[in-house]
Amino acid sequence: MSKNQFSRDALAVGLGAAALLTAGCADMNMGSMSPTAKGTAIGAGVGALAGAAIGGDTRGAAIGGLVGAAGGYVWSRHMQEKKAAMERATAGSGVQVSQTTDNQLKLNVPSDLSFDTGRSDIRPNMRPILDQFASGLSGQPNTEVRIIGHTDSTGSPAVNDPLSVQRAQATKNYLASRGVDPNRIVIAGRGEREPVADNITEAGRARNRRVEIFLGERADVAHR
Repeated sequence: MSKNQFSRDALAVGLGAAALLTAGCADMNMGSMSPTAKGTAIGAGVGALAGAAIGGDTRGAAIGGLVGAAGGYVWSRHMQEKKAAMERATAGSGVQVSQTTDNQLKLNVPSDLSFDTGRSDIRPNMRPILDQFASGLSGQPNTEVRIIGHTDSTGSPAVNDPLSVQRAQATKNYLASRGVDPNRIVIAGRGEREPVADNITEAGRARNRRVEIFLGERADVAHR
């Protein structure tokens, strides 16, 4: 049997087993598990079987298991290239670029680049960063963007909560104007509820007045 034939047969067997695993979960002792734990366990098992079918060995199973447990995002070559591009574009700016534990690219953009106190309009210094972020995403429909707006503690929640949403919306609008499909962008506001620094000093308030941008690539259509 040729290697290609073996890979096709292994893939068919592995995916069939994955389907049986999913259907048979009701018969497993999972009644005491939370929905999140069940989803993670099923995802890891299905991912492991599919990974074994694709990889043909235990290494493939391990990779597939990690993908399943991670919630559906993968860290592909495209994601690594995007991270490197964003690191170059933001070098020395104070923007933090990182890979999250669930394989999303995260940009933490502080207020000296993003928003003035009490404002939701994007500062000019932020535009080149968003331009680079948007670059190439129109050709990658399997990616998803999530934007979270934050404020400092100046003002009341009645002001800060909608302001944080407005900051996320302004960021979404800018990305959409640069060719990113707005239907692939989800926004939320956290107001002052998730500070990363104290709100006593101006420096601390400036760090809290930020926007976080996440980019994820779905495992089922990722380009390896």
